[in-house]
Amino acid sequence: MKSSIRIFYTLLSLVILFPACTNGQVRTENRKIIVDNEVYFIKGICYNPVEKGETERTFKRLQEDLTLMKEAGINTIRVYSPIEEKEVLDQIHQAGLKVILGFGYNQNGKFDILSGSFLDYVKKFKDHPAILLWELGNEYNYHPEWFEGDMKNWYKAMNEAAKKIHETDPYHPVTTAHGELPDSLALTMGSEIDVWGMNIYRWDQPETVYEEWAAISSLPMYFSEAGADSYMTISKEQYQAGSNEKAQADATKKILKAVFDNQEIGSGVALFAFSDEWWKAGNPDQQDTGGWAPNSSGVPYDGSPNEEYWGIVRVDRSKKEVFEIVKKAFVDKQ
Repeated sequence: MKSSIRIFYTLLSLVILFPACTNGQVRTENRKIIVDNEVYFIKGICYNPVEKGETERTFKRLQEDLTLMKEAGINTIRVYSPIEEKEVLDQIHQAGLKVILGFGYNQNGKFDILSGSFLDYVKKFKDHPAILLWELGNEYNYHPEWFEGDMKNWYKAMNEAAKKIHETDPYHPVTTAHGELPDSLALTMGSEIDVWGMNIYRWDQPETVYEEWAAISSLPMYFSEAGADSYMTISKEQYQAGSNEKAQADATKKILKAVFDNQEIGSGVALFAFSDEWWKAGNPDQQDTGGWAPNSSGVPYDGSPNEEYWGIVRVDRSKKEVFEIVKKAFVDKQ
């Protein structure tokens, strides 16, 4: 009996000292993202579902969207702001996908970095199995005017936020979506960042980024945005002006080939984007051309980011030509 009691208390002490880790424990090692001790390669999509005639994100078509994502071989959803509904995260997990969860700097105190309320979200959902990475900001390096003209203010806030996340949740790495390749200032001040996301628009040839990254860092990286829109502002090469799904498909095919050819350095991509967003450039009841994005001259093949034409599906969820390109790349590369 004494022996049984001794064994019981020994096991109890181990549970106290070494509590069970969360489902889907994530870590980084040798340029890789590791989930449950297996290398995880992001076959992702940026997801901000806004319906025709609306201007705010809604998950009313989530099940339909998840079905399409699974068909396309997508395993990761990247969102730009927290998903507050647990049932949405539950559905994403049940579909077998994971989430890169983004926090903004100033969202009027709503789970943002400035107020510190982002930590409330981390504490609430850090054990949810859908979470892959916590992400801080989205190409804020293009906007020094948001930080009193000095990017050091952002990098300091970013790094402090990452440190607080590490203290709160040791089971999920922290990333940031940097506009293009980070410079030495970003890397030095961002010492708490585990995985560097990069929004890369270098025409249809992003492969140069990998060699450049390998020369300056040994950390994991992924393309937090890459892709092409389906509208040509001008005729160029063999692509005619106007709606042009072939231009989008051809560019995406080359971009994805570069991503899969460089798996020793890169950890995947979150293509921009899942569905066309009619709210960005004009009347949300119609699909407008135009729109603005910083440092967008590298958008294939016209150097113009027609912001309402980036989806791999249309606003009604019908598939564009590029959908089959994504499906072939993501499913064939399982």
